[in-house]
Amino acid sequence: MKPGYETFEHGADIGIRGIGKTLEEAFINAAKALFSLMVLNLEDVRPEVKVSIEAYAETLEELFIEWLNKLLSEAGMENLVFSEFGCEIDQKKCTLKGFAAGERIDENRHELGEEVKGATFTMLKVEKVGELWVAQCVVDV
Repeated sequence: MKPGYETFEHGADIGIRGIGKTLEEAFINAAKALFSLMVLNLEDVRPEVKVSIEAYAETLEELFIEWLNKLLSEAGMENLVFSEFGCEIDQKKCTLKGFAAGERIDENRHELGEEVKGATFTMLKVEKVGELWVAQCVVDV
């Protein structure tokens, strides 16, 4: 296992997994996995619009779901797709402060994929495996 992101099949839905050397990197990579489902050519999305994201929860798993769903909400409200992410997580307080950067969806440039409705608690996991953090869940498409 190495840092990065991946998706996996799960019935009618799709799983996303972020892997990182830090918890933040795992959350960021999971966000990339999420948006790679929505825009197949994610590498072509320009970081022209930046939005701030704050999330609070009782557990790291819930914080992960909050992060993903806030990203989806911000993208949906402004018709955006994000390609760059950053965050700082306070594990003791279970808080996250971060950002997402991207651009308005342009069907002439962006190869649209799945419409993701939300992150779910199905197969939810945020844990350290050896030297790496893994953050994963199934998203509703």
